Amino acid sequence: MRIVVTGTEGQVARALLERASAQGALITAVGRPELDFLQPESIVPVIRAAAPDVIVNAAAYTAVDQAETEPDLAAAVNGHGAAAVAAVAADLGVPIIHLSTDYVFDGDLHWPYYETDPVGPVSAYGRTKLAGEQAVSAATPNHVILRTAWVYSPFGRNFVKTVLRLAETRDELSIVADQHGSPTSALDIADGVLMVCRNLLLRPADESLRGVFHMAGSGSTTWAGFAARILEESARRGGPQAQIKDIGTVDYPTPAKRPANSRLDCSKLFQVHDVKLPDWQTSLRACVARLVEEQSVEGKVQ
Repeated sequence: MRIVVTGTEGQVARALLERASAQGALITAVGRPELDFLQPESIVPVIRAAAPDVIVNAAAYTAVDQAETEPDLAAAVNGHGAAAVAAVAADLGVPIIHLSTDYVFDGDLHWPYYETDPVGPVSAYGRTKLAGEQAVSAATPNHVILRTAWVYSPFGRNFVKTVLRLAETRDELSIVADQHGSPTSALDIADGVLMVCRNLLLRPADESLRGVFHMAGSGSTTWAGFAARILEESARRGGPQAQIKDIGTVDYPTPAKRPANSRLDCSKLFQVHDVKLPDWQTSLRACVARLVEEQSVEGKVQ
């Protein structure tokens, strides 16, 4: 199973590289400078050369607040870039798995979102990710769009690493407690993506495998609840500690509006692909343990 994943430094791409061998997959990660979404002419030859069985488009512009002042750049990556990758997939006749986000919803519902619920992004980031979904869908019917949420991992920049880093120098952290979602390990996403890849290749004629699916950690919490669990696990392992002060969204204004509720119902993914991600707290424990261990070796959370 030869998989090309776009984005060499992203959390999901790095997680796929780590998980691939255990599942008998050969992952080729492609990214800048060889493949650059801002230079569309670079996309076709790089992906063609890798001769993939499946393409996973994990590259994205993810700076949610910065996207408010750089909407064209976000659109170039999340919208036009996704369209170009999907066009290559269509030309090669291979399936594409496209990673999207809970931020395509407005957050006004009081229950988890289904794939069939109306979209309505409230930020530039969300709008550009929705444009990417639409571009992929238009380019090829042989697609799977996976919306995920609150992604964290031992890699790159994410909420878990930020909380641990801040706790090294602060006794109290003020964290928003009125936004609800499902923390999701990039390593769990990688496992799920590999299963979806396998299903697509084993059952190429099964149209039910295609379309939009939600893939997020089981269970839900708030950002404050997420932070509290991070620091509880850290304290148990001798890592950074701090108290969490619950605040409202109104107390922490940001350039981009966030959905108050971005919980995702993931039952369709389980029913169709037999993929259900673990409870978010279970995966978080493993991630924090790894980061604290790395911190003890390196001296600080990067």
